Amino acid sequence: MLDTQGYLVLFLLWFISIILIKSFVTRSQSLKLPPGPPISLPLLGHVPYLGSLLHQALYKLSLRYGPLIHILIGSKHVVVVSSAEMAKQILKTNEESFCNRPTMIASESLTYGAADYFFVPYGTYWRFLKKLCMTELLSGKTLEHFVGIREDEVEAFLRNILEISTTGKAIQMRQEFMRHTNNIISRMTMGKKSLKNDDEVATVRKLIREVGELFGAFNLGDIIGFMRPLDVQGYGKKNRETHHKLDVMMEKFFKEHEDARSKSGDSERKKDLFDILLNLIEADGDNKLTRESAKAFALDMFIAGTNAPASAIEWSLAELIRNPHALKKTREEIDFVVGKDRLVKESDIPNLHYLQAVVKETLRLHPTGPIFAREAIRSCQVEGYDIPQYSKILINAWAIGRDPNHWDNALEFRPERFLETEEEHEKSKIDLRGQYYQLLPFGSGRRSCPGSSLALLVIQGMLASLIQCFDWVVNDGKNNEVDMSEEGRVTLFMAKPLKCKPVTRFVPFSSV
Repeated sequence: MLDTQGYLVLFLLWFISIILIKSFVTRSQSLKLPPGPPISLPLLGHVPYLGSLLHQALYKLSLRYGPLIHILIGSKHVVVVSSAEMAKQILKTNEESFCNRPTMIASESLTYGAADYFFVPYGTYWRFLKKLCMTELLSGKTLEHFVGIREDEVEAFLRNILEISTTGKAIQMRQEFMRHTNNIISRMTMGKKSLKNDDEVATVRKLIREVGELFGAFNLGDIIGFMRPLDVQGYGKKNRETHHKLDVMMEKFFKEHEDARSKSGDSERKKDLFDILLNLIEADGDNKLTRESAKAFALDMFIAGTNAPASAIEWSLAELIRNPHALKKTREEIDFVVGKDRLVKESDIPNLHYLQAVVKETLRLHPTGPIFAREAIRSCQVEGYDIPQYSKILINAWAIGRDPNHWDNALEFRPERFLETEEEHEKSKIDLRGQYYQLLPFGSGRRSCPGSSLALLVIQGMLASLIQCFDWVVNDGKNNEVDMSEEGRVTLFMAKPLKCKPVTRFVPFSSV
């Protein structure tokens, strides 16, 4: 019945759109828009051009129409950026015109009406949240406070893998990486970790997976305004149900912290991020945080801190398995810098230059967020083209990282490119924090990812320990081929999760 209703609604909207299309086309023709596909369908626009892997579909369009193109998704203007030069125009030269992130039905429903850092509109409150991130929640001091937690979780992860290695069985690595990154974030955020598959932290991890699926879902209500209240696909109901379950969990965690604070006092407990958030909720004056924003920020931490680092670690290990020479060089560097009698630590990472290059090269080829979005606050011009107000800007970090105009042998995995100093642009100087527009895994500008430092600590620390302690065997040792096909819209994962057998190389503990 739902499908029949949906088709009837689509037909009616198609009929209405035929009546309105002439005025819309006339209005669009008065603008000098960037080039794009000449034919768009009533109601859907250029949606038929877009496949399940949006970043790849947009890349193919850019090869035909250029690095700055215009498409319609439904009746909404969308501008796609696929080169470093165009990205700089959006993220630096004209940044003040593109300081908002576009909201979707899912983001409004799941983040307390876009009350979180990522989706809150640019303005005074966003600047307040940005300041909190940089000075309180994700500052260098805060990250250093939690270094013990991250190193404890690396040790727990390695002990688990060492135990599995004695069985000779292969492991589905993504599942283990997701549990590891989620445990780090859970302990940093609320002082808890997952000990079994049905405890509270495991439940949060499952809910975070649901949130990721809802964020990446193609909701007709987002592109066809008339359909928003109809909820033909049922996503509105799913959003509400998931939000309710998340809110119940968040309130429970906050209440536990409030009760613990009232019983033990403020100085006797080891502080976590929920404690910091509660301090900000209870603060007076300009430093006060709303409870909804606090819960939304905690949700941001769980989503970004679980999925993206796990994805990056999986891609990195897969690339190293496929490229034994790079694995050998990474391991030799670790053995030289760290030695062969202790486990690598976070404090070693600044001296592990080849390891850092491996992570850079992985995120160049496999950015965990292949596309990031901005919204035009006002009408403006870029490279002589009109960008209408409220246009959605899609910056294709995946395409930019593979641009042969900036990367020699762009599809080749070659970490050495980030260590060479004789090239014209000295790739060794390129970092990952958005100052170099040919490499944008964490975005750039005012609305870049505030958690990039934490993500890199988790990714590099985990990867170094995996390389130091184990050899990794795929395909029963017959070859080192790995299927590198992709899936995902919000977070880019391997379509076929990496499955490999750990062979113990170094045991860093006195007993397992």
